[in-house]
Amino acid sequence: MNTIIDAVLSDQREKVIISNKLTKKFGNFTAADSLTFDVYKGEIFGFLGANGAGKTTGMRMLCGLSIPTSGDATVAGFDVYKQTEEIKKNIGYMSQKFSLYEDLTVLENIYFFGGIYGLTDKQIKEKSAELVETLGLQREAKKMVGSLPLGWKQKLAFSVAIIHEPKIVFLDEPTGGVDPVTRRQFWDLIYDASDRGITPFVTTHYMDEAEYCDRISMMVDGEIKALDSPVSLKEQFSAESMDDVFYELARGAKRSE
Repeated sequence: MNTIIDAVLSDQREKVIISNKLTKKFGNFTAADSLTFDVYKGEIFGFLGANGAGKTTGMRMLCGLSIPTSGDATVAGFDVYKQTEEIKKNIGYMSQKFSLYEDLTVLENIYFFGGIYGLTDKQIKEKSAELVETLGLQREAKKMVGSLPLGWKQKLAFSVAIIHEPKIVFLDEPTGGVDPVTRRQFWDLIYDASDRGITPFVTTHYMDEAEYCDRISMMVDGEIKALDSPVSLKEQFSAESMDDVFYELARGAKRSE
C-alpha cells in the first residue's frame, strides 16, 4: 500500500530532470549507457559511482556541456540537445576543483559571478550583503579569497553557485579535502537550498554523505545499477551502511580511471 501511495505522490511532484536512455559514446567506448531517471524539485539527489563509472560524463550532458550520442533528457524543462544555453541559465554548478578567483576579494567574486548570472546591480548588492552575513564573512569581505581556509572557500563557492536562485545546482565532489566538521556545515547549506526549492544534484565519494541524500543513483561501468532512497537500498542489499551497498554493486566493475 505504501508503495502505491509513494508512486502517486511522486507523480504529483514537479520533475526538474527527466533522463530517458541518455547515452554518451566516445568511438567504441560507451562512457554513459542508457541513463534513465527523474529528479524532483527540492530533493537532494546523489549521483554516485567509483572513478570511471561515468557519473562525470552523465553530469556534463545534463549541464549542457556535452551533447549526448543518443537518448533524451530535459533539465529545468529544457532539451539537452537544442536548449543548452537555457539550461546553463537555470542551473548552478560547483566543480570539484575550487571555482572562484583567488586573486579577487570575497565581495569582488560575488559581484563578478552575480553579473555573469544576469543579476541587476541592486540584486547583486542585496545578495552580497546577505551572503556575507549568512556565512559570517563580515571581517573577510574585502580579503583575497586565496587567503581563506579551504572550508570557507567551498562554502562561498556554493553560495555563489546559487546566487541567482537556480532550479538545480550541480555539485561535483563539493566536500573533497575538507574536514568532517566543515563537511557537516556544508551539508547544512545544501539542506537550506533544498528547503528553498533548489534541487541539489550531488556527486560524492564519501559514502556517509550518501545517507544525507533523499535518493541515490549508483553507477557501475557506465550504467545505473541501483536507484532508491538510502534506507530502501540498504534493505534491498541487506546492508548496514551505504559503504556495504556500494561494495556489493562495485564488486563486478570492469573499469576504473
